[in-house]
Amino acid sequence: MSNAQANLRVQKLVASVSVILFIIKIVAWYMTKSVAILTDALESTVNVVAGFISLYSLYVASKPRDEDHPYGHGKAEFVSAAFEGSMIFIAGLIIIYEAINNLRHPHELQKLDYGIYLVSFTAIINFMVGWYCLRKGKANHSLALVASGKHLQSDTYSTIGIIAGLILMVFTRWTWLDSAVAILFALLIVYTGYRIIRSSLAGIMDEADKELLRKMVHVLNGKRRENWVDLHNVRIIKYGSILHMDCHLTVPWFLNVHEAHFEIDELSKIVRNEFGESVEFFVHSDGCLDFSCRICSKSVCPERKHDLAKRVEWSVENISSDRKHGSE
Repeated sequence: MSNAQANLRVQKLVASVSVILFIIKIVAWYMTKSVAILTDALESTVNVVAGFISLYSLYVASKPRDEDHPYGHGKAEFVSAAFEGSMIFIAGLIIIYEAINNLRHPHELQKLDYGIYLVSFTAIINFMVGWYCLRKGKANHSLALVASGKHLQSDTYSTIGIIAGLILMVFTRWTWLDSAVAILFALLIVYTGYRIIRSSLAGIMDEADKELLRKMVHVLNGKRRENWVDLHNVRIIKYGSILHMDCHLTVPWFLNVHEAHFEIDELSKIVRNEFGESVEFFVHSDGCLDFSCRICSKSVCPERKHDLAKRVEWSVENISSDRKHGSE
């Protein structure tokens, strides 16, 4: 099963669970008349809508390439995540508005014990599904799944705060806590929405993923072959669950075409073993020049002009540069 198909299956689970939990929270609000539980239910409304939007975006992203989309449809995930983040942000603002309105016009709460039981159940399920969604999203490089996972977990944190406030109200009879707790966790929800929007816009604009580059540099430094004289001009673009990597690999100039291609295949194999099969490579091979000898660690070289001066440790900065490395 491909990453795109696996992502689609996970999102189907998320959408189905969101509908069930939304119904449970509406029942809890109807029983208690708590504004905190109502705001939790409002956020679940966002979960339901966003869940189905993410499901559609993952369906689009899983479609094969065609003439009109030679790089595939993976960018649909970024659009979906941006929309979901916007809905989370707006839901947080609505919660703050409702909580302030309830402070100005308080009303009596009912059957808080039943409401606590029901909402606690939804929190446990939300956290488990969110954790699973995040794990799969990070493993498959799916921003849509990561956004859904963060959304579900932010929903869990706000629900925990609501439960704590409801329990405290049971013992203290301080009804204002209902609104205070709702405002506190609405701010957390607003911040979560902002972060998702920020990540999705970075993907749409092909912003460099520094964390991904650092991880790749660490892997390549550890498994570097002696024929890899230099690596530079590295670019990584994400299209949903697919990574596109462009780079220039400097190899000894006297290698024939097949030997140079073998080194490129070894580079591709290492990256795929670490980041999954959904990686595309566009590797340009450069032949080494005389100044390359000073950074070349090839033990037996019939064409060496200079002794090894130092081994250049690759970093995010120097592999991203379009300049070949020297010993300076």
